[in-house]
Amino acid sequence: MSNRVLAALAVFSLLLISVPAPAQEELTNVSYDPTRELYEAYNQAFQKHWQELKKADVTIVQSHGGSAKQARSVIEGNEADVVTLALASDITAIEEAGLINKGWQSELPNNSSPYTSTIVFLVRKGNPKKILDWGDLAREGVGVITPNPKTSGGARWNYLAAWDWADKEYDHDETKIVAFVKQVFDNVLVLDSGARGSTNTFVQNGQGDVLLAWENEAYLSLAERPGEFEIVTPPTSILAEPPVTIVDAYVDKNGTRELATEYLKFLYSDEGQRIAGAHYYRPSNPEIIKEFADYFDLGLKLVTIDDPLFGGWEVAQKKHFGDGGVFDQIYEK
Repeated sequence: MSNRVLAALAVFSLLLISVPAPAQEELTNVSYDPTRELYEAYNQAFQKHWQELKKADVTIVQSHGGSAKQARSVIEGNEADVVTLALASDITAIEEAGLINKGWQSELPNNSSPYTSTIVFLVRKGNPKKILDWGDLAREGVGVITPNPKTSGGARWNYLAAWDWADKEYDHDETKIVAFVKQVFDNVLVLDSGARGSTNTFVQNGQGDVLLAWENEAYLSLAERPGEFEIVTPPTSILAEPPVTIVDAYVDKNGTRELATEYLKFLYSDEGQRIAGAHYYRPSNPEIIKEFADYFDLGLKLVTIDDPLFGGWEVAQKKHFGDGGVFDQIYEK
């Protein structure tokens, strides 16, 4: 081999060595308790999508916990690129801390909720306590498991669904409504900080007669422990709308705005919607949700947080869950 060829090969080798490998992009998603399985599957699909779109790899860091607790962690410096939390009020708290731009809830369809859920009852096989509706939760001798509304988004949906039932049952008499909700929480055996903790208390530790659960969490328990539990869907419940958004201050700092935007947009794609449905979340796409009608009661009467009874999250949060609010007044344990 000639000296000229050897020299050329040497130069080519040096060029190969000096060319830096493409940077590995990273995105952090701070989410709430029961979405672990959903985002485990979704993140794999998105990584493939991003590779096809940008010819680049992405690492996704996932964080889960009680929704309010997760929001506080972002405010205190957990540099989430996106948050996918249980309640709009938790994201509003991050907005008020100056980390998310105003108007975030109008940036994506359906109030920035790519999927929805509702609250159901998970009972033990045969439903030995015959728990069929919200009123049964206040009966003497019924052990209730629910998370803490001060830290868990799911728990706040539980509480408000019970409040809505009582409002109808007691003809808007707030004294009777408060007494009913107090009795329900007097029956609570364990008040975990997040929904997954409450599921573990009921399913794995065997405590309580009924778990107030996200619909998706209840179905997951059936799938993981077949033959041990049943789902009771009460005649009325609440439309739970877990919203998602970019954390503007952190994506600008990290240079991840394009990546974070695509990550959330992909949740609304047909593939993202079917992943949500397969993990027992209700797809927001009205055509795709029909594909999952075998286990979603699409005719269930669902009150919304914007109903005059609640007045939206800003009003409901202050009245019921703020310091000194109704929950603080009724819960004495």
